[in-house]
Amino acid sequence: MKFKALLLAALMAGASGAAHANNGNPPGVGEENIKKADVAGGVQHHENRKPLVNVTVTAYVLNRKEKVATTDAAGNYTFDDLKPGTYKFVFEKPGYRKVERTKTIARADEAAELNVLMEEHSTYDFTPGPAHFFDFQ
Repeated sequence: MKFKALLLAALMAGASGAAHANNGNPPGVGEENIKKADVAGGVQHHENRKPLVNVTVTAYVLNRKEKVATTDAAGNYTFDDLKPGTYKFVFEKPGYRKVERTKTIARADEAAELNVLMEEHSTYDFTPGPAHFFDFQ
């Protein structure tokens, strides 16, 4: 919970700082034009809670790829301009297990947060193939 609050504060501060740097207005002026990210979050290692860099996050709607984002040095990602609907978010990084999450965007102007913990692949993980289910006697 503390991570979510810190992440949200950092995202809001970054967006606010970028807006002030670009428009030259003092703080509090012109902020009504700042677009919030539709979905934002962070990806961390499941054991040590360190941010994971270069995780590919893909948003699917109705089994169609909608958008792709990549986590930054702080493990954060954002998606903007998502239409309302139910999305499947797939988090992938080599050496880690794929994570899938579903999130519904009710309104275009509503922000949502989606944080994920990823677990490393074990060197002994495998998926049984069809040959594992046959008896070759």
